[in-house]
Amino acid sequence: MVLAFVLISIAPGDEFRVLKKLKNVLEIDEVYPLFGEYDFLVKIVAEDFEEIGNILVNKIRIIRGVVATKTLTEAKFY
Repeated sequence: MVLAFVLISIAPGDEFRVLKKLKNVLEIDEVYPLFGEYDFLVKIVAEDFEEIGNILVNKIRIIRGVVATKTLTEAKFY
């Protein structure tokens, strides 16, 4: 299992609609609304890094109103 945290920017006025869509993505474990440069922080739990990429491209970035994403993945160096 791998974790990713994704910062998401939303078009003004689309926050509630996008939040509803994000909550329906099964791989998203947590969603946090934010104030500032980004509108949401989501935590994704996936089998591998390839799956994270698929979730981003096929489930998050396709949501109307999502303007940009920034993905931070966990590091395994122990």
